[in-house]
Amino acid sequence: MTRCAVYGTGSWGTAFAMVLADAGCEVTMWGRRAALVEAVNTTRTNPDYLPGVELPPSVRATTDPAEAARGADFTVLAVPSQTLRGNLAEWAPLLPADTVLVSLMKGVELGTAKRMSEVIEEVAKVSADQVAVLTGPNLAKEIAARQPAAAVVACRDESVAQRLQAACHTAYFRPYTNTDVVGCELGGAVKNVIALAVGIADGMGLGDNAKASLITRGLAETTRLGLAMGADAHTFAGLAGMGDLVATCASPLSRNRTFGASLGRGMTLAETIAVTKQTAEGVKSCESVLDLARRHGVDMPITETVVEIVHEGKPPLVALKELMSRSAKAERH
Repeated sequence: MTRCAVYGTGSWGTAFAMVLADAGCEVTMWGRRAALVEAVNTTRTNPDYLPGVELPPSVRATTDPAEAARGADFTVLAVPSQTLRGNLAEWAPLLPADTVLVSLMKGVELGTAKRMSEVIEEVAKVSADQVAVLTGPNLAKEIAARQPAAAVVACRDESVAQRLQAACHTAYFRPYTNTDVVGCELGGAVKNVIALAVGIADGMGLGDNAKASLITRGLAETTRLGLAMGADAHTFAGLAGMGDLVATCASPLSRNRTFGASLGRGMTLAETIAVTKQTAEGVKSCESVLDLARRHGVDMPITETVVEIVHEGKPPLVALKELMSRSAKAERH
């Protein structure tokens, strides 16, 4: 039987643990809080993040990272992006030498502007062929309810992607393989930033034309950055690009869209953080995405506007007027 370790007991880590178990894997989740781990093992639920959802019998939890790692064919990392480096430094010596490290994270590291797979390679001292990324339109609550969804499993080594595909393929979860890790990761990271913008527009009371324009031009920004970094343009028309972008920008289940809506209604960053229970990755990643864009000489006006609103306190109405007054240009730019 395929053994999987899932580091992180948030909603997405827990939902994906369910997927792996439903696909026939034996899954051990690692969590930092003993009370939550105990609840998973005794009540078969995660009361903090997916209350009322019964977990399969082949899912168990532990607070011991070494116990979770033991014999793992796949090591799934499902922690907030900005905590990955510190956490993985602790876990890496415990991992089996041949385990495939799988990133569920959708962010870019602050300071280094590195993608999550790059951080994994660096910290765990493994090759790119041993690192995979799972991404796509995957809202955790829908997947936990076993509603149909598709995803992309990306790895530079296609045979590794195919192994992961087999390990998480169920009647309701359909994974596709891809070797464009750069494109898949950028699609997942930048869509959170665009979802903040769409949420802000929604909170301001703007209409569907405005939101559709942000989504479309946001995809153009993402594609420009991807091409500058060597990604395949087709990736951004697929599940990791357009698919994830639409789900995150349109769904009330989206943390980033909801966070943006609060800002658009006039709440401050501190007030919005105070009422947000889970991590909205775009809040921090918007800065690192903009840093990445500048390093590659790519213009990303929507991302820049989000940074100004979220971190520089620019009023959304002022930011909107500045964005709309930019010089006219051809759509292909």
